Amino acid sequence: MSAPEIPEAGAPEALKAAQADITPPDSTAVRVGAFSWLFPYRSALAAVGLTLVIGVVVALATFASSTGMSFSDSLSGLLGTGDYATVMLVQDFRLPRIAVGLMVGAALGIAGCLTQTLAGNRLATPDIIGVNEGATAAVVASVVGSSTGMIGDWWLGPLGAAAAAMVVVACAGGAGSGGYRILVVGIGVSTVIGAVTDLVMSRENDNTAGGVFLWTVGSLSGRDWSVGTPLSFVLLVLVPLSLVAGSRLQLLRFDDDMAATLGVNVRRVRALTLALAVALSGVAVGIGGPIAFVALAAPVVAGRLSGPTRVPVIGSALVGAALVGAADALGRVVAPVEIPVGVITSVLGGPFLLWVLFGKNSEQTGKA
Repeated sequence: MSAPEIPEAGAPEALKAAQADITPPDSTAVRVGAFSWLFPYRSALAAVGLTLVIGVVVALATFASSTGMSFSDSLSGLLGTGDYATVMLVQDFRLPRIAVGLMVGAALGIAGCLTQTLAGNRLATPDIIGVNEGATAAVVASVVGSSTGMIGDWWLGPLGAAAAAMVVVACAGGAGSGGYRILVVGIGVSTVIGAVTDLVMSRENDNTAGGVFLWTVGSLSGRDWSVGTPLSFVLLVLVPLSLVAGSRLQLLRFDDDMAATLGVNVRRVRALTLALAVALSGVAVGIGGPIAFVALAAPVVAGRLSGPTRVPVIGSALVGAALVGAADALGRVVAPVEIPVGVITSVLGGPFLLWVLFGKNSEQTGKA
C-alpha cells in the first residue's frame, strides 16, 4: 500500500482535504490564528438539548406534589406570595430537594461513565460491582443501636465505597484487569455486603429499620441544603477532575502499549479514574441512597447522543440529573403515597438492562 501523498506548498485545497480526512466525524476544526482545536459539535448539541430537558424536569418537579397542593398554590409558594406554610414547603423543602436530586443524579452518571469506560464493559457500574453496596453498608452500620430511625452521616458513604472498591480491585487482580473479572468479582462482593447489611437491619428495632429501609432503596425525602451545599462543593472539585480523566480514558481505548506511547501513564490514570468514580458514587449514595439504574443508563444514553469517539462525561452527568429529577417528581404524583425515587428507577431499569444485554445495535464502550 503506497504512502499518502503530502500536499505541496501552495495547495490549500489539498491541505484542507487532508486535514478533513483525520478530523473525527462528530467534530469540526476551529482555528484562530496559530491556535486550533477540535470542537465536538455533536456533544455540544447533545448538552444543549439535555440542559433544556433538565429545565423542563425542574419546572414539572417544582409543581409535582404528594400533599395535594394545587398548581396555583405551588406557584404562589414559588413566587413567595402564598401563605407562610406554602412558601416554606415549596422554597425550603421542595426546591432544595430538586437541586440535591439533580446533583446526586449527575454524580451517579459520571461515576457510571468512568467505571464503564475503565472496565470496558457497560455492566460494570458502581451499583453492580459492589461500590454502592459498600457505601450503603457504611451508612447503615452507623445507625446500629439507634432508636431515632434517622440515617447516618452522608460522608460515611465514600468511606464504605472506597473499602468495597479496594476489595473488588484486589480480588480481581487490579484495576487493569479485564472487564469481565471486575464485573464477576464485583457481583460477588456486592452480594456478600448486601447480605451483611440485611442482617444488620434485621436485628434492629422496627423504628430504626423502617426509617433506614426507605433510604436503602434510594430516597431523597428530607434532603435539603444541609447536604446539598457540601455536595455542590464536592462536585466542584470532582467534576473537573473527571473531565480530565475522561480525556485520558479516550486514549486507553487503545491497548496499553499504544496509550503509553502517546504519553499516558496507564497505571496512574486507571487508579485516579477509579478513585474519582468511587468518590462520586460514594457521595451520591451517602446522600440519596443506592439509587439503581442511573449509573448504568446515563452513560449509555449519553454515548448514543454524543457519538462513539468520546467519553461522554458531561453528557452522562446531564442524563443522570434528568433521570433522578424526573423519577423523584414521578414518585410524588404517581400514587397516593410518595414512592421513593429508587423504586421508580428500578422499575425503569429492568427493561433497559434487557435492551443493553440483547440490543442488536448496541454499541460497545470498550473491551467486553
